[in-house]
Amino acid sequence: MRTHTTAVSARMLYQLAQEKVFKPVKYFSIDRVFRNETLDATHLAEFHQVEGVIADYDLTLGDLIGVLYQFFRKLGITKLNFKPAYNPYTEPSMEIFCYHEGLEKWIEVGNSGVFRPEMLLPMGLPEKVNVIAWGLSLERPTMIKYGYNNIRDLVGPKVNLQMVNDNGICRLDKWQQIECFVITS
Repeated sequence: MRTHTTAVSARMLYQLAQEKVFKPVKYFSIDRVFRNETLDATHLAEFHQVEGVIADYDLTLGDLIGVLYQFFRKLGITKLNFKPAYNPYTEPSMEIFCYHEGLEKWIEVGNSGVFRPEMLLPMGLPEKVNVIAWGLSLERPTMIKYGYNNIRDLVGPKVNLQMVNDNGICRLDKWQQIECFVITS
């Protein structure tokens, strides 16, 4: 069990650094993570983390904010706020909040930042290469997009299976398990 997927991105960046010629990359993953949290309308102990990592020359915090705005815009979510935060792997770092109309409040949907140089240096990436990264909850943006006021309605017996079946980013597989996909253009 793990609380985040940062170890996966670090391994991918190390493999990238081992290549003879650096080429800019974008890595994305969706994986299950676990937290020791009290269940409530916006918290689950088990959820899916959507992680993104982009490595390229001279990336900045502005690039990260632009990517996140674009990502959420494609989901139909346009009300975003960013708050400075501390993360052990990134600096600067920021939490990402989306506005939930039904709850009439801002909900944290993820964390993000620019990888620290001391994290990248041992990997052997070229000097001017920066890495921007984020880890987002899949369930919280889903509840905002579809107007659910309680995140627990997305799991267990209360799941609206017709919504899952009709939705472009989620569907039921032949074993009636939910598969989720991120749509990019």
